Amino acid sequence: MVESLMPSTDARISLREITVDTVNRVIDLYDSLTEDQQKYLPPNAVSIAQAHYLPKAWLRVIYADETPVGFLMLYDDPDRGEYFLWRLMIARPFQRKGFGSKAVRLLADYVRNRPRAKYLCASFVPMGEGLATFYEKNGFEFEGKTGRETAIRLQL
Repeated sequence: MVESLMPSTDARISLREITVDTVNRVIDLYDSLTEDQQKYLPPNAVSIAQAHYLPKAWLRVIYADETPVGFLMLYDDPDRGEYFLWRLMIARPFQRKGFGSKAVRLLADYVRNRPRAKYLCASFVPMGEGLATFYEKNGFEFEGKTGRETAIRLQL
């Protein structure tokens, strides 16, 4: 269940490891998404399970102060210098408060300090203007289309 206490827009954002104490809260954040959002983003439980078998997956809970507000998953391959934002979700009550942008900046800082990091890549399924605007505002550049997804990258 999503926390009832709403953090302020100036809350301190941090990326924290998922633990046995937080895993269910992270899974539950997904339930707050709209049906349309859920069509394009797998459940957090699926992402966590996939990451268990993908050695290059790096998972984090997005916290606003002490409230979990989202989840991200990075493909982290320092041997090849490849970094791809696989999943980014902000629970619905916490969307449009700047938490996603702050989390992306923290993720970019993390990747920037990884070996051979030149870009943080990502892709998304366009659903109206919202996601394109979000990524553009956060410095990502359009790279092209891959099927139904839009490929983007952030130069580090």
